[in-house]
Amino acid sequence: MQHLLHAATQFPSVVFTFLLGLLSLYWLLVIVRLAPLELFERDSLKEDHLASTLVSLGFAGVPATLALTMILLIAGGLTLAIEMLVLSLLPLGLLRIPVGVAVLWGSMALASPIAASLCQALHRGLHRYRPFTRRCLLGETVVVTECQGDAKVASAVIDNEPNSAVRLHSKVGALPVLGERRVLVKYLPDEGAYRSVSEQEYLETRIRLNKLRLRKKQSHSSGYSPSH
Repeated sequence: MQHLLHAATQFPSVVFTFLLGLLSLYWLLVIVRLAPLELFERDSLKEDHLASTLVSLGFAGVPATLALTMILLIAGGLTLAIEMLVLSLLPLGLLRIPVGVAVLWGSMALASPIAASLCQALHRGLHRYRPFTRRCLLGETVVVTECQGDAKVASAVIDNEPNSAVRLHSKVGALPVLGERRVLVKYLPDEGAYRSVSEQEYLETRIRLNKLRLRKKQSHSSGYSPSH
């Protein structure tokens, strides 16, 4: 136990020890209802924010804080294992800092897809509870089951979750079709409903935005010239 505690307080493990401590405090506040479950969520995926970034990484349908908790738990466990089995046996000295940074990056990269798979497995159970069926559903794929009147209001169910029903409010020109697969992109709190777009349109928009971000990064990096 002493060896484990010592490893948890060494760099890079101490980074996850600190962050998981903060998350533990946060979840305690959530339990006693002093902190919101949807801490990072916004009403729309349009802007760049933490929740929308996590959705693009495969964490749609769960609160951003739960996704972060899963990522940090897995990455922290991997980092702690590397610390105990490898780093503690090496005379790193000052090299511990660059090596530790590399371990941090690698563990986060490995943890993200694993955490996303675990969160996907938790979907059906979490969506039985109302706090998990609001803004954190943004990015979820739904199937239209009923169109009412002029189709501005429709009913849908989350893909592979027939008991998770949602209401869709649509604008003229973007009306849903019965049986169509759509993605929730905006939450309307006053109506308790969602705006949605077709799955194909959502995927095309994501590809276009990713290309724009890449171009901006390339133009930003090309703006720097070596000093003489």
